[in-house]
This record gives sequence, structure tokens and C-alpha cells, in this order.
Amino acid sequence: MATTITIQQAATATGLSIHTLRYYEKIGLIDPVPRQSNQHRMYRQEDLIWIGFLLRLRATGMSIQKMLRYAELRRLGEQIGSVSERKVMLEQHTVALEAELLELQETLVILRDKVALYADLERKLKATIDA
Repeated sequence: MATTITIQQAATATGLSIHTLRYYEKIGLIDPVPRQSNQHRMYRQEDLIWIGFLLRLRATGMSIQKMLRYAELRRLGEQIGSVSERKVMLEQHTVALEAELLELQETLVILRDKVALYADLERKLKATIDA
């Protein structure tokens, strides 16, 4: 990959729209993206890695507000307060995600049981039709 990529290429790489990338920058979710002399944004590898992390947080249900707080703390750098709060945020999110996964697994068991029940019922009904 090139050293930097355009906003269109970043949109393609991340699956986000150009509008969303601009919005994320505007609200402070991503740091200001360096620009060329013509003012076109040029995304770096580290920008894409950060966006990828944000997408994972979003995909697992973290709110934009919490992601903004995390981004704010990240900008503070490696200070004890920032590092500790980010760690706590991720620990809490991990616990919530684990609970959600457990609930989904339990639901999956119920759904599989229902599918098996209907498959058995379907076989029995077909057997009575064929008899």
C-alpha cells in the first residue's frame, strides 16, 4: 500500500462512506487527517488502523459517545489516567460483549432445537401423506 491514500481509497478500504469519514473527523472520533497542498485528505496507515479499531468497537455495540471519550483519552497519550481509563472502558465493554455472546449462544441453542423439532414434525407429516 502507498504511504498515504485518498479519502476515496480510505472509504473503500474501511467500508465507510466519504461522508462518514469526514463526519468522524469533524466530531473528533478520528484525528485531523493530513492534507496535501490542494487540501485533499491523505490517510496514513495509522489512520486506517485506528479506524479499523473504531469499526470493531462500533460493530460490538459501543456508542459513539463512548468511542469519542476513548478517542479523547487516546489523544492524551501514555499518561496513567488516560491508560487506566481506556483499560477500564475496554474491560467493561468486554464484559458486556461476553454477556451478549452468552445470550446469543443460548438463543442459538433454542433456535436449533426448534429447527430440529420442525424437521422431525415435517418428516412425520410427510410419512402420513405417503402412507
